[in-house]
Amino acid sequence: MTLLAKLRCVTIDVTGTLMAYKGELGDYYCMAAKAAGQPCPDYKRMHEGFKLAYKEMAKNYPCFGYAAKMSNIIWWKTCVRDSFVRAGYVYDEETFEKIFRRIYASFGSSAPYSVFPDSQPFLRWLREQGIKVGIVSNAEYRYQDVILPALGLNEGSEWDFGVFSGLEGVEKPNPKIYEIALERGGNIPPEQTLHIGDSIRKDYEPAKSIGMHALLVDRFKTPEAEEWRKSGAVVLPDLFTVQEWLSSNESDY
Repeated sequence: MTLLAKLRCVTIDVTGTLMAYKGELGDYYCMAAKAAGQPCPDYKRMHEGFKLAYKEMAKNYPCFGYAAKMSNIIWWKTCVRDSFVRAGYVYDEETFEKIFRRIYASFGSSAPYSVFPDSQPFLRWLREQGIKVGIVSNAEYRYQDVILPALGLNEGSEWDFGVFSGLEGVEKPNPKIYEIALERGGNIPPEQTLHIGDSIRKDYEPAKSIGMHALLVDRFKTPEAEEWRKSGAVVLPDLFTVQEWLSSNESDY
């Protein structure tokens, strides 16, 4: 019996699994600064500044400020301002507001993202098999309401339900986010559910810990992928291969 025959639900990660970022962070920060009449910030400093600022915000105000009742726009405004400061750029309030508004609008659109060519066909194929599809992502509400639909990944045609950390107050790798997904899918038993993602720590291990099936997609030939395989994880290069694997007897595990 193939794994596919046992499944009633598949949950799937977004970034790195269904889509990727286009270009560099610095591209969007540069365009925003130039539009406000400022010189383009240094890409490397900006990237490092953002990484540190985002990490700090995620630690102090997890799930995009859910517990603190912080609005999404304030969370991002604080993060973006700190990113610039850490990179060595301080603007007056009016200039920063112009820069921030442009950055916030860019990342709330489809512009910085690229959907992998196998994503939409794979999700539709799952639903054609009668399998419920759930999105599980450490992301804010705009992914559900704006970004995924703008990329052609729509609730009702590509996926059935979503669990987004910014809306739930729980984020990966907390296994509770997967428990919420099982409940939202219609109280589906974990052994009848497969989770697909690109992180062993955030996707594979927490899903397995509550009894779900899990596999990893390694689109970018991650150096750690061999270690993942040695630990017993199924690691496949893309979703077309996942589809073939699910339909084969190799998936009976």
